[in-house]
Amino acid sequence: MSTQPAVAPQRPVPAPLEEPPIYREGLTLTKVTEDILAPIFAKPTRQWWIAFLIAASCFAIGVAAVVYQLIVGMGILGIQWPAMWGTYIANFVFWIGIGHAGTLISAILFLFRQRWRTAINRSAEAMTIFAVAVAGMFPLLHVGRTLIAYWLFPYPNQRHLWVNFRSPLIWDVFAVSTYATISILFWYQGMLPDLATVRDRIAKSGFWKKFYGVISLGWKGHAKDWHHYEVAYAMLAAIATPLVLSVHSNVSTDFATATAPGWHSTIFPPYFVAGAIFSGFAMVVTLLVIVRYVFRLEDYLTIDHMEMMNKVILVTSMMVGYAYFAELFTAWYTSNVYEQYRFYGVHFDPHFWLLFHGPNAVPAYLMWSCNVFIPAFFWFRKIRRSIPAMFILTLFVSVGMWFERYTIIVDSQMRQYLPSSWGAYRPTRWDYAVLLGSFGMFFSLFLLFCRFVPVVAVAEVKQALRRQVGEPPAAKPAMEEVNA
Repeated sequence: MSTQPAVAPQRPVPAPLEEPPIYREGLTLTKVTEDILAPIFAKPTRQWWIAFLIAASCFAIGVAAVVYQLIVGMGILGIQWPAMWGTYIANFVFWIGIGHAGTLISAILFLFRQRWRTAINRSAEAMTIFAVAVAGMFPLLHVGRTLIAYWLFPYPNQRHLWVNFRSPLIWDVFAVSTYATISILFWYQGMLPDLATVRDRIAKSGFWKKFYGVISLGWKGHAKDWHHYEVAYAMLAAIATPLVLSVHSNVSTDFATATAPGWHSTIFPPYFVAGAIFSGFAMVVTLLVIVRYVFRLEDYLTIDHMEMMNKVILVTSMMVGYAYFAELFTAWYTSNVYEQYRFYGVHFDPHFWLLFHGPNAVPAYLMWSCNVFIPAFFWFRKIRRSIPAMFILTLFVSVGMWFERYTIIVDSQMRQYLPSSWGAYRPTRWDYAVLLGSFGMFFSLFLLFCRFVPVVAVAEVKQALRRQVGEPPAAKPAMEEVNA
């Protein structure tokens, strides 16, 4: 009689739960490459040419206005005492904010291993580069004598001039330049595998094959190449992550360290960061809706991707709305008559009741409605997943965020502590022309980017596919095996 204990039958180990697929079943590596690279190898469509000509025309109008300003002087603009910053600084803060979504999507979501970023990070990074390029133009124009703006840099000179490193304006120079440098390196590093793919798919040896061969830096796709790529990409992501918070916090100190009513507030750094992410994601959604339709990328820029970004817009909208109400509450609670006059108009003067009646009432109305009330429609799932609805709502957000910058900068400068420091501000047609030119420059660069660079990260999308080419679907266990 055997003394060995009976062995109980082993139950099959259940398979671990899989994450839901990001892209539809049936996509192969070859199809991903062909679909995403199609805009590069095909001739530009009529829609692309129409959009590019419109953007280039707007850019030309802005260039003409800037040239005229350099010849005639700053007097053609609406700036006058005491509102000496005007639309140029409002445009600067607006475009810096637009560029924040790219770094957030690329760096922070990469470190948190959010797979849904793979289809949108390339466009968001490009948007960051172009927005920062546009933003950097406005401080140079605002100094008036743009051709000698290099005097602002700290270098030995015979005039015995030196910059004031205690000024937040100088901090801006270093913060924005650092942000631009890291963003360009991060963007370019992520494009190397895709640029090599474009190079290899060009059949004839000519200029374009050599061009893509040079900018792909000799990428071969070996294991050593991928190892260095992953290490460098993670390192740049770690460096870029604090910049998401620091750059716009630094921009906010331009106002928070001043004593003007409405500016001297400690809420400005988180307020500006939330507003930057808010406006940046809205611009990303606006651009990707167009890219998705024009280049037929519905399989990659899916509704799920768009809904995730709309959720971020909804959350940051509530944060911005909280900051708006916090400003009103602080003005009331502190009993500071200057702050109260700035936000409420406690004297009830019908000509200068700034928030609800005065000369800047329309920007205030647009700021509140476009940034607080209109994005609340994203609470409804049908609207979050509706392409026309999200396109219209994100356009409203972009308009509202520009008017928020305008309201912050102009209102506080128009009504300071003494009546002798009061004034009025009205933008001229030249202000509007330069603003139009900034949008033309931004969209012209983005359209050229879509024409010559893969607008979606091919290599990262392939890594996110559930099954690659040649891999058969996983066999489902029989019911009797599961119930055994």
